Amino acid sequence: MLREVVVIIPAFNEEQAISHVVNDIPKDIVSYVIVVDNNSTDGTLEMAIKAGAIGLSEKKQGYGAACLKGIDYLKKLPKIPEIVVFLDGDYADYPQEIGFVIKPILENKADFVVGSRALGKREKYALTLQQIWGNKLAAFLLKLFFKQDATDLGPFRAIKYDSLLALNMQDTNYGWTVEMQIKAAKNKLRYTEVPVNYKVRIGTSKVSGTLKGTIMASYKILFTIFKYAFK
Repeated sequence: MLREVVVIIPAFNEEQAISHVVNDIPKDIVSYVIVVDNNSTDGTLEMAIKAGAIGLSEKKQGYGAACLKGIDYLKKLPKIPEIVVFLDGDYADYPQEIGFVIKPILENKADFVVGSRALGKREKYALTLQQIWGNKLAAFLLKLFFKQDATDLGPFRAIKYDSLLALNMQDTNYGWTVEMQIKAAKNKLRYTEVPVNYKVRIGTSKVSGTLKGTIMASYKILFTIFKYAFK
């Protein structure tokens, strides 16, 4: 049975939310919580450490850069993890659902699991219209080009540590989640989704909450899909 589970949380200016996220992670399942502060201008890092997380700093701005920092730290832990969970620091996901997300891996039915907000219940306005339709388009393209039955690019996901290393993740910003799903398909990882619930986040999104962030994220996701589709 796989037991060593580590959570990586990339966070940028999530001072109001991060302690809620860390505190709600089930400690009977998770061995270590790693919060990677991505050049915040508030007290995100201090609040994360106060809540009991391992706090790291990544000055290079970008969601993927923060995730890569967290992955690099894993080899410094006393015991190498068997499952790595990625979770956002905005408290829109329910950290208590980690057990459901890792269950297919524990049962040896999957190597990589995405928590799908499309399959779960979500509060009104938890996702913007551009997020909803963007995810639908991305899921359609993942099915078309990579034969992956995806419904979401949700940030709440779990993967076997060895499988994660085999993907050789590279993207440092908005293309991170879709790169992982594409490379999982190309590497023939056993992929599945589980429903996760989703609520209105604390604070304003740095991506979907701004026009610039929405455009940049949409461009990078589509660019990444087509780059690997014709590679």
